[in-house]
Amino acid sequence: MDRFELRRLDYSLSDDHTDLQSAYRQFFKAHCPIETVRAAEPSGFDRNLWGRLCAMGATTMALPDSCGGDGATLVDLTLVAEEVGRSLAPVPWIDHVCAARLLGRLGALDAATAGVVGGEQLAALDVRIADSVGTRLIPTGSIADHILVRDGDRVVRLTFGARPAKVDNIGRLPMAWVDPAAADTRTVVAKGAQAVADYQLALDEWRLLTAAALVGLVEETMTIAAEFAKTRYTLGVPISTLQAISHPLANMAITVQGGRNLVRRAAWFLDNEPDERPELAPSAFVFMAEEAAKAATMAVHIQGGLGVSSEAAATAYLVRARGWPLAGGDPGIVAQRIADIVTAREGAPQPV
Repeated sequence: MDRFELRRLDYSLSDDHTDLQSAYRQFFKAHCPIETVRAAEPSGFDRNLWGRLCAMGATTMALPDSCGGDGATLVDLTLVAEEVGRSLAPVPWIDHVCAARLLGRLGALDAATAGVVGGEQLAALDVRIADSVGTRLIPTGSIADHILVRDGDRVVRLTFGARPAKVDNIGRLPMAWVDPAAADTRTVVAKGAQAVADYQLALDEWRLLTAAALVGLVEETMTIAAEFAKTRYTLGVPISTLQAISHPLANMAITVQGGRNLVRRAAWFLDNEPDERPELAPSAFVFMAEEAAKAATMAVHIQGGLGVSSEAAATAYLVRARGWPLAGGDPGIVAQRIADIVTAREGAPQPV
């Protein structure tokens, strides 16, 4: 697509985009079946899968050429994120690339963080409330080598000799309580208004890519429910022909397409004109956080007793549809930020 197609609301993909997404879809289909997802639940992380993913270039693609990366756009990254969500991949790709991109913007990809570019070292950031203080709940806190947090107008990189212990959570993430004061090293990588703005951009990128992952999650859970509905009969007809089944499935399809379009449009603006539509990325996150939970719940209902069983794939999708957005805290806080952005824009003096 040319530079302005998404600005004109054209959401079609180029051949290169299609090939990129197909490559990652095939990768996760081959290396991340539901059995792999289940096996990784105790730790929230499959190191072998992560190594294979990094070998695909999934971490280097996210960084600009100046940082030793491949210069992918945010639209490119949303395509990979969709496949992460579709497969429920137990890897912290979204957290890592958002933290790595932040380090790159701050000029902090140095000798101490050289392993972040290729994924040999894992990076994470506090994605809940940017101005939080004290101990924070970090989605990748139990496995990260470097954790970025905000401390007032400073961005601080933390490292721990002994990583914080994983805490149980509904999203099955490698989540941990992190106390910055207990870190072995605390390095101020940037400070001032620009550092704060760069950190806020990283949060918007995390929300955008999480929304994209939820799009893939919803599409896959819709497929699981639809395939089930086509094989179950009542009164001699497939249950998929009943309005109580077919209409919710149609709603899921609308959610997938609407969320996907919003994500791609938000990605384009965040990359090219970040000050023009700053509400789009958080809007995509809030929309998918709400709709993914609804869609995954309906998929479980469609499958009835089978769907609610702990071994059913639909249940695995449901807990992550509810849990992944909560890694960023209360989505209502993000909704409030959207309202603040729109109110400020609408209330600004208009040119005469």
